[in-house]
Amino acid sequence: MRHHHRKTTVLAAAAVAALSLGLTACGGGDGATGAKDAGSASSAPQTTGATADGAPATDGTADRTAAQSGSGSGSTGGSTATGGTATKGSTTGTTAGGGTGGGTSSAKAPACAHGDVKVTAAKADEVPTEHIVLTATNTSGRACTLLEYPLIAFGPIQTAKDVPAVAKSKPAAPIVLKAGAPAYANVRIALGGVDEDTEVVKSFNVNLFAADGPAEGSVVVQAPAGGLAVGEAAAKTGYWTYELRNGADEF
Repeated sequence: MRHHHRKTTVLAAAAVAALSLGLTACGGGDGATGAKDAGSASSAPQTTGATADGAPATDGTADRTAAQSGSGSGSTGGSTATGGTATKGSTTGTTAGGGTGGGTSSAKAPACAHGDVKVTAAKADEVPTEHIVLTATNTSGRACTLLEYPLIAFGPIQTAKDVPAVAKSKPAAPIVLKAGAPAYANVRIALGGVDEDTEVVKSFNVNLFAADGPAEGSVVVQAPAGGLAVGEAAAKTGYWTYELRNGADEF
């Protein structure tokens, strides 16, 4: 009887110890899991999503606000369109004028008068001098149309022979000069022969064309240093052009 009591006491003690160990194990697992979860929550990024490349995604509020106010990419597109229009307008203007000095339709630009341009002369790079280049610069402050070719008189304006123009040098469209822009004309003054009948001139007159023929008045042009040995029988002039062209302006 005494032996049976002792056995029961030992079994009860073992059961109590096992129960205590089980409770301790359960409590430790819950604590570790809670700490891990708390750490994960504190280290997680505060975003509502992520893009495909892993970058944080916004909630779209800023984008919707920009779209409603007309800002953002829409305004950038408008700026680009405006710049393109300006560029196109600039290109069209140059084409309408027919060259680098153009930009205004001849229908809107009146004919250049003698008081609208400054005309200068320069010798060609050759010996003896057979050609000169006339440069007419628009000094009027507005656009004007330089018609036809220079009407040149190397002698007294009342009696001098008009220098004829070379047809192949005529440009396809009238020469419209913006304010400050130049135009050019190649002029043959002699053939360079030793026995050629020439006369040295220190200055000469250049007249312009109006819409209905030669204009009133003329420009007095100073000859380059040393004067020009002009043979009137050989003299010819090219038409006004934006720039001298190989072939068309060679004669």
